[in-house]
Amino acid sequence: MTDETDRSTVDLANYQITNPDQFAQNMLQFLEGASKVMGDFMDRADNKQTPFSTASEIQDASKTLNELIAYWMTHDPAKLAEAQAQLMRDYAAIWNNSLMRMMGDTPEPVAEPDAGDNRFKDPDWSANPYFDFWKQAYLVTSRWADDMLKSTDGLSERDRQRAEYHFRQLSSALSPSNFPMTNPEVVRETFKTDAGNLVNGIINLAEDMKKSGDLLKISQTDLEAFEVGRNLATTPGKVVFQNEILQLIQYTPTTETVHETPLLIVPPWINKFYILDLTPAKSFIKYVVDQGFTVFVISWVNPDESLSDIRFDDYMTRGVLAAAEAVQKETGQERINGLGYCVGGTLLATTLAYLSKRRENMFRSVTFLTTQVDFTKAGDLLLFIDDAQLASLDEMMAERGYLDGSRMANVFNMMRPKDLVWPYIVNNYMLGKKPFPFDLLYWNQDSTRMPAANHHYYLREFYHENKLAKGELEIAGEKVCLSDIKIPVFDLATKEDHIAPAQSVFIGAQLFGGPVELVVAGSGHIAGVVNPPAKVKYQYWTASKAAAESLPDWMAMARETPGSWWPYWIEWLTKQSGKDVAPREPGQVLGAIEDAPGSYVRVSS
Repeated sequence: MTDETDRSTVDLANYQITNPDQFAQNMLQFLEGASKVMGDFMDRADNKQTPFSTASEIQDASKTLNELIAYWMTHDPAKLAEAQAQLMRDYAAIWNNSLMRMMGDTPEPVAEPDAGDNRFKDPDWSANPYFDFWKQAYLVTSRWADDMLKSTDGLSERDRQRAEYHFRQLSSALSPSNFPMTNPEVVRETFKTDAGNLVNGIINLAEDMKKSGDLLKISQTDLEAFEVGRNLATTPGKVVFQNEILQLIQYTPTTETVHETPLLIVPPWINKFYILDLTPAKSFIKYVVDQGFTVFVISWVNPDESLSDIRFDDYMTRGVLAAAEAVQKETGQERINGLGYCVGGTLLATTLAYLSKRRENMFRSVTFLTTQVDFTKAGDLLLFIDDAQLASLDEMMAERGYLDGSRMANVFNMMRPKDLVWPYIVNNYMLGKKPFPFDLLYWNQDSTRMPAANHHYYLREFYHENKLAKGELEIAGEKVCLSDIKIPVFDLATKEDHIAPAQSVFIGAQLFGGPVELVVAGSGHIAGVVNPPAKVKYQYWTASKAAAESLPDWMAMARETPGSWWPYWIEWLTKQSGKDVAPREPGQVLGAIEDAPGSYVRVSS
């Protein structure tokens, strides 16, 4: 039940123009700036039919929603009519409640936001009848559409997934919190500053457009607050090996002894490795070094057109295998431990299957963090990968020889628009404020390019055709199979992952041929992984070796433990890492090329 005080107290002084002349001047300045920005936007790629652009997404969404409405009208018009009648009744109830509130009554709301929905945390969403009306009308409409879709039978799994994705985009975009005249915070700020917030907002938008490439990059954080090597990626170490596609960093030990078997970390090539080495308090790499491990990490090149022909098997042979051989030489160990994160894990799994096929034993164990090796349940990313979209993407990549990182970043952001898009539009362009400093979002905006040949192979062979899971993938002259991987596997899924869904990771974990330790962590693709023990945030689940038919069955038998999964994994990794030996200073054998974090990671797109 809503607090009556919150629903009845409105400070009207917050909604009055204090300086009409200044207000008028600022509105004119805003309109002039908006006209210039709109003209610029019409000339940009955002407005063209290119893969992952705003225009192509709008076209695809319109097509999907029109097909769904036609389906409803054809297959069950009576159900549609009844649903529409119920929606009209809910609208009437909201309107009646608004009239009652204007007369001093406090009726129960027809709809209330879900717990944790930050869009409606401002008190005036409930206290002011005007904003309360728009809030409830939106909630009733969005839930009506969601219920209609859930109750629709006869859709294929892909059509349903596509409709759910576009409904989520539309629902997020049409929230009254995203419009200046229906957001109480924006209205108050407009009156308070005599529309100065709108002037600042259009300046912020113009600046973002100038800094953007083909697609608009909405500033999610203060980019001047961070610098790689100064307050991000500061764990001490040396670059001890490099070639045209990677630098290999070895970190300086911090313990009196270290475990005998070194660890090689293979991060995603679609973004930069320092997601695992943010500020010292959040650094996964620093934590592992402090637990007595000799840690190496690959820092992938940010490729340009000169590397357009670099293929997936190059990332394996000249990437993972070259780095692993360098680790062997530097430490004198024949077998090492591996860790792969996201698509870095997919690359590492492919490498392990390749080595197993050739009966070459370089690795003692492997850890996969939010890694997919089976793509049948790969989530919303599958919606962007069909024959038509791949052909269009290939044509665009052929022009430059690479895919601009902003396009993949845009896709990932649009998978969580309520969290990663609209809050920043409201803050930056409507409230006219600069975004807050946030290290993780700085990393999120520090995107990398992807070589055309490699990206084409990855999307088609893995996502589109799922050849790795089927045992049909050919790589460097070998047809590889995941069941050939017999070494111990630690497989981490995250419960709310929108990029590598937990169900997808669970299915993939069944394909390895050796012992698998499956762990599910709370939160999502990033926060579920970058979860240092000191904060005691989130939780993780573990289960016995008993098999489970599905992820829900596994979760039902799993034991929940509060806090970070890091210590649990360290205990597992220690068992795979041999005796204690003297600490290894970086570059004793290979030599030191430069200080960590190296130069490759500093190249911007």
